Amino acid sequence: MNFIVEKLMLFISTALNYLATLFSPGHYHHDLTFIIRQNSTPPNQAYDAAELYLPSIELINPSTRAIGVSKTPRQEAVKLAMESGEQVADAFEGIDLKWHYVVKTLPNCRIERQFELTFHKKHKDKVMTSYLPYVVARAEAIKEEKKILKLRSVNSPSRVDLEHPATFETIAMEPDQKTKIIKDLDRFVRRREFYKKVGKAWKRGYLLYGPPGTGKSSLIAAMANHLKFDVYELELDGIYSDSQLKSVLLSTANRSILVIEDIDFGAVNARNRKCGITLSGLLNFMDGLWSSCGDERIIVFTTNHKDRLEPALLRPGRMDVHIHMSYCTPHAFKVLASNYLGVQDLDRHPLYGEIAGLLESTEVAPAEVCEELLKRDDDVDDDDVDAALQGVVKFLKLKKLEGDNNNIDKPEFQEGKRQDMDVNVNDDDSESSST
Repeated sequence: MNFIVEKLMLFISTALNYLATLFSPGHYHHDLTFIIRQNSTPPNQAYDAAELYLPSIELINPSTRAIGVSKTPRQEAVKLAMESGEQVADAFEGIDLKWHYVVKTLPNCRIERQFELTFHKKHKDKVMTSYLPYVVARAEAIKEEKKILKLRSVNSPSRVDLEHPATFETIAMEPDQKTKIIKDLDRFVRRREFYKKVGKAWKRGYLLYGPPGTGKSSLIAAMANHLKFDVYELELDGIYSDSQLKSVLLSTANRSILVIEDIDFGAVNARNRKCGITLSGLLNFMDGLWSSCGDERIIVFTTNHKDRLEPALLRPGRMDVHIHMSYCTPHAFKVLASNYLGVQDLDRHPLYGEIAGLLESTEVAPAEVCEELLKRDDDVDDDDVDAALQGVVKFLKLKKLEGDNNNIDKPEFQEGKRQDMDVNVNDDDSESSST
């Protein structure tokens, strides 16, 4: 009996000593660490902000062993980034903070990236309510200053800087059409409170339709550069179910453009019938409850054949603005001549009248004209405007002959014969008077 009591007393004594050690000052952790993981669905704004913000402070310190360095051909300076395992210190309103970057390879071979932010526990509230919002705001300012736009594929983790140079000044389009599009974009981004008041998701759908080579991709780039929005590209061939479509929507960030090219649902449905993409799933993706997840988003659809689209796809709330991308017009050629040849007053050139007449009667895509303007014979000076325009005249005459012989009975491209200013802004005009 005494033996059992002794053992019990020893156990109690050991347990009390352990608890005393556990709660001693030396074992009390004063620091707190926030784990900020990179997410794809939905994207983690805090992670993206930290990725932009941290290179703006002093990344290299006495403990730094490695630093990431990169530069694309169009960037003026190299970019620095933290490497896995590295730390950087920051200070904010008397608070000392430490950032740690960690990259892990999980058992399933998936790579997990995260930032770890460590600070004293007593500053928890201030870090959450002041410091992290400051980091997000600084990241937005840096993005605006450096015009850093991202091009991402929704179907894969690939992400690059969007460096497409297209702007509304350089794209070949009728001036009143450009004006309508710019006004519609600007009106959309400033109407947060209006969309909230009327109970609509803050998003807008655009349909770009017309023959190949008419500048749909350039217009999307111009829209992104104008709004300073990131671009997400979705390939429907890589989507296998309606639920995956929902995940795609959740993976896009606010203030972004989602591009769905060749939205010919008849063809899409035929290709993916076994995979489970349905028309109802696509419609719900466009304006169902899931489409309200997120703000300030633009969805751009492109097609060469508007007449093949399901009528249900075209209604307001899904495709609000229909923009016809036509064959090259005389005014569009003036823009191209200015871009490629530096000619500012083309009306006075003796060849312009002939070129304008040929363009009025010939179906030629702006991309074809651009390619012709790039052509030069080895013995012709790149600055020889006359030679370049003579080459365009020859090219247009040949295209006219080909068109007269081959394309007269092709109804699928008749809608692209001329630019008819088909910018259908299907938003209620009453909205304008309400704001």
